[in-house]
Amino acid sequence: MSKIIYTKTDEAPGLATVSFLPIVKAFTKSSNIDIEIRDISLSSRILANFSHKLNKDQIVENDLKYLGNLVNQPSANIIKLPNISASIPQIKNAIIELQKLGYNIPGYPDDPQNDDDEENKKIYDLVKGSAVNPVLREGNSDRRVPSAIKNYAKANPHSMGEWKEDSKTHISTMNKGDFRNNEKSLTLNTEKQIYISHTNLEGKEEILKDDFQVQKGEVIDASVLKKEALVDFIQNEIIDAKNSGLLLSLHLKATMMKVSDPIIFGHVVRIFLKDVFKKYSKIFNELEVNPNDGIGTLLDKVSSLEPEMSNKIMEDIDIAIKKGPYLAMVNSDENISNLHVPSDIIIDASMPAMIKNSGKMWNRNNEMMDTKAIIPDSSYSLVYKATIDFCKKNGAFNPKFMGSVSNIGLMAKKAEEYGSHDKTFEIEQDGNVLIKDINGEILIEQKVKKGDIFRMCQVKDEPIKNWVKLAVERGKHTKEPVIFWLDKERSHDIELIRKVESYLKDYNTKDIEIKILSPYEATKFTLKRISEGKNTISVTGNVLRDYLTDLFPILEVGTSAKMLSIVPLMNGGGLFETGAGGSAPKHVQQIMKENHLRWDSLGEFLALEVSLDHLGKNNNNSKASLLSSCLGVAIEKLLMTNKSPSRKVGELDNRGSHFYLALYWSEALSNQTKNIELKNEFSKMYDLLKNNESKIVEEINKHQGKSVNLGGYYATDIEKTEKIMRPSSILNNIINTH
Repeated sequence: MSKIIYTKTDEAPGLATVSFLPIVKAFTKSSNIDIEIRDISLSSRILANFSHKLNKDQIVENDLKYLGNLVNQPSANIIKLPNISASIPQIKNAIIELQKLGYNIPGYPDDPQNDDDEENKKIYDLVKGSAVNPVLREGNSDRRVPSAIKNYAKANPHSMGEWKEDSKTHISTMNKGDFRNNEKSLTLNTEKQIYISHTNLEGKEEILKDDFQVQKGEVIDASVLKKEALVDFIQNEIIDAKNSGLLLSLHLKATMMKVSDPIIFGHVVRIFLKDVFKKYSKIFNELEVNPNDGIGTLLDKVSSLEPEMSNKIMEDIDIAIKKGPYLAMVNSDENISNLHVPSDIIIDASMPAMIKNSGKMWNRNNEMMDTKAIIPDSSYSLVYKATIDFCKKNGAFNPKFMGSVSNIGLMAKKAEEYGSHDKTFEIEQDGNVLIKDINGEILIEQKVKKGDIFRMCQVKDEPIKNWVKLAVERGKHTKEPVIFWLDKERSHDIELIRKVESYLKDYNTKDIEIKILSPYEATKFTLKRISEGKNTISVTGNVLRDYLTDLFPILEVGTSAKMLSIVPLMNGGGLFETGAGGSAPKHVQQIMKENHLRWDSLGEFLALEVSLDHLGKNNNNSKASLLSSCLGVAIEKLLMTNKSPSRKVGELDNRGSHFYLALYWSEALSNQTKNIELKNEFSKMYDLLKNNESKIVEEINKHQGKSVNLGGYYATDIEKTEKIMRPSSILNNIINTH
């Protein structure tokens, strides 16, 4: 029996799977393919880690741990949907929801007071931020826009805002005191046990991270973001935005960079509302206000006060906001700025959207304005500067003629910044942070002050070798230029450049154009090519992988959700991801309000196609291969017939697109002649679906326009959700009885 592991996740992708998965099971069961569900949603991850506090009937299996073991097996075949990279406010909301459902789990301890609190905080930290991806990604990333998607985008170009040379939109980034400029790095020449410690000015040592193993050939680095430099930078940029009449926007990734970026976010909130925080410092301390949680949480806590005091503080907050520069809005109608909720700020989604919209963002009056985009750390900010400068000079890109940018991303074995969460610390005292081996030898030393953010990162040698190998293979296959985005002036990248240059010698590369360019120069090189309709392969580290696989697809095809995302696992298995989920919360809000889910499952369709193809080749399952090729035909027809979800209520939504995929998939299988058994089987299904097309669509659409109750947000009610996501009794009967 061949097996595909299908992940259950959160928000819009999780809802969509409720509709789509029964279709998948119906199409695969006669081909000796077992579809197994593993729950990696935020609520499930929380419960799995607190099983010792639950009743026996409440205990859930730790599916993430199970998958973490599976990805090292050659047989692994996993379809991974977007999941919540949880911020602290999201974790707190999920906890409240689960507690209301009767789960005896503790609250999140912001300020641990005893050993139990400390232990509970450690457990919750296991689910915070990008807790899933580092566990599952035991391979490097191969992401690209499928040709069918690209061709459709060229024929049906998405709208692009007009760029003008006199646009005032620009990137503001630090030129000193940030992670990039303070970085120190080295490559280990032997295996070591190392630890991280802090020594204060009196010489007292505190262990920040207990000893852990690093391998021979592993690259380690350590850097510090200076609080003093950050505060000065933010203060100056806020003043400049006000004086220049520009919209102020902050672009971070407080979900993935779960330690550093909420702190940076908090500094911006505190500085923007400095008069309010100064005036009400005593009250805010009593309320345990943490600016890292955003203005939204501040307002919630203030609202708990007596009305007279609450109204006074609310008024002062409003005055402070209006006194400053216009803030970029997440939702102008609801008066939610991008300083309200840290998890609303996702740089890899927010920056491409801004660039796509003429470099403008919305203000509180629902007007679009030129924008000062603040990206404090300069490690990758110049990528966006280069893109904006290009658009100012050359105008907006034309999707009809744009080239494509694929990506080979270094991410295996928790490579680089996304693996650094447990080695990132806000410094409590002036002194020095030391990375030492257990013999006491100092490997890296950083001078620090109170409030600075220290970060150590790692990347093992084996993933780097595999990364170079994938890049060369891709270049040979496509004959497109291969560009390593590495900065010769950044300490970490210098170490990687040495390795890349060494490992490239293992391959015959005479027929491939290979360059090593800084992110800024690589961006300029790539933009010129795509504007000429030429394709380019970007080869990047972990964080930049994430940024680019949103930036270029959003410019090329209007969304990153339509990327083909393959992770060839280093032990032979396959992990097939389904695109980004940054817009998922808005989609959930819409279905709850209007029973219309505009989430596009195209990424899921594409992942299933390559998963079936992988299964066919690795398990010698010809039926799986045929299901894959016919699914590809169905996907292309779905696009060309405009059966993707509409944004408007009353029109086709996610559930309707699932029906049409089933219709076109069964049609393709009924038309093929390679396997008569499948042809006969799906000819019957196709006839039933085709003959009932109008009735099924009517059943799906007629319930739209009304609010629905999912029974929860993080832990939806199964029965309610299934009733909402599978509203057509005719379709359900055809699928269930197939």
